[in-house]
Amino acid sequence: MECRFRTPSRSNSSSSTNAHVLLLPFPSQGHVAPFMKLSHKLTDLGINVTLMITEFIHKRMITELTLPRPGEEVHPIGIVAVPDGLGPEDNRGDVNKLSESFFRILPGHMEDLINKVSQSDGDAKVTCVIADPVMVSALEVADKMRIKKATFFTSSPGVLTMILQLPKLIEAGIINTKGTATKNEKIQLSPTLPPLSDAEFIWKCPEYKSMEEIVFQCTLSIDQNMRTSNWILCNWFNELDPSVECLIPNILTIGPLLGNGRPTGNFWPQDLTCLSWLDTQSPNSVIYVSFGSTSIFSQQQFQELALGLELSGRPFLWVVRADATDGVSPKYPEMFIEKVGNLGKIIEWAPQEKVLAHPSVLCFFTHCGWNSTIEGISMGVPLLCWPYLSDQFYNRSCVCDGWKVGLGLDYDDNGIITRHEIKKKLDELIGSDDIRTNALKLKEQAQNNLVEGGSSWKNLEQFVTQIML
Repeated sequence: MECRFRTPSRSNSSSSTNAHVLLLPFPSQGHVAPFMKLSHKLTDLGINVTLMITEFIHKRMITELTLPRPGEEVHPIGIVAVPDGLGPEDNRGDVNKLSESFFRILPGHMEDLINKVSQSDGDAKVTCVIADPVMVSALEVADKMRIKKATFFTSSPGVLTMILQLPKLIEAGIINTKGTATKNEKIQLSPTLPPLSDAEFIWKCPEYKSMEEIVFQCTLSIDQNMRTSNWILCNWFNELDPSVECLIPNILTIGPLLGNGRPTGNFWPQDLTCLSWLDTQSPNSVIYVSFGSTSIFSQQQFQELALGLELSGRPFLWVVRADATDGVSPKYPEMFIEKVGNLGKIIEWAPQEKVLAHPSVLCFFTHCGWNSTIEGISMGVPLLCWPYLSDQFYNRSCVCDGWKVGLGLDYDDNGIITRHEIKKKLDELIGSDDIRTNALKLKEQAQNNLVEGGSSWKNLEQFVTQIML
């Protein structure tokens, strides 16, 4: 199934070319969103774009994709939805099961689509495949069909450095072949980023220890995929870690990629009433609280979070998904809603870029997923960091100890982040002139990279030129 949706035109976009790019994100919110943003960038430069997603994801995105957008022109972004191999009763939160199923059937759908496009009179044949680095089978199809290929790395520079240095770390005996550190020492991956602890390895799964070796082997395959790609596109800007581009020659930093009001593949309807609520708040007064699409709290921890926000005494905008707690719907402390009154607003999903850019927002209480982190950096907002899984732990270290634009939280002896810890760190974050200054400096660097002549702007132009050759 294919649909086409509306995106705004750009006055500086070039005329349409015969170049046609097929983009294949991993089927989850955190991966689809940056791929959507990259799609917009490419169409702005006159490239024909087709985005392949699963039928399940397309159904969740359809509300956003079909919203009327007055005054917009149609860009040729095609969305093709294919099965993921799972039944309607299957749990797509089981990443291992979803991956095995989707990766098995993807090559057939991908080859069919490429052949169909090639035989069409109206579209240019696919000249480049841009795939998530975990999409091994997609890159193999590109090789088989002799199509140029790029990987789009949707996490942070520190995580890319970690992956690309894995073979050397194994060879040096620092990590064994199962992904376990051989010494209780931190690893210095980059001269401009903090050292890495073994607890920050992206394959660590504390709650699913049996999965760690599987994820580690997958991480090794990501390294191989990227090294054989023509280009590695990265959603950040050079100043966040200049040394990463020295690891291999085909890295192109093209970020920060922002939606700028266009569809970005949201799985939940955005509650736009929060923007008018923010309009009623004082400048630099609101704590924005959002932990992404996958973080899950225990009921006890959820209630401590609520009480911490109440204890702060500051206005807050809190994104609470219906599935934000384990087992049952979130339960707030007794009389919490009545006590906070107009001080706080709770919604299920936010137009995050618009929220972070709003003058009323003071700081961002985040899980440190890379999409959220790069958006916070791009808007110059200090970050209070509470990672949940995978790359989020090292992202926190980069935010707090590398770029120094945020603070982390500490668990108590019972493994709980208490209301008092939340209030303490919020007060410290808000009171830090150094963190605010660093955040504004990174915001300026981000903006400078996106304008004509900036490093990220040049890299994207270079990529587009090369895929048209």
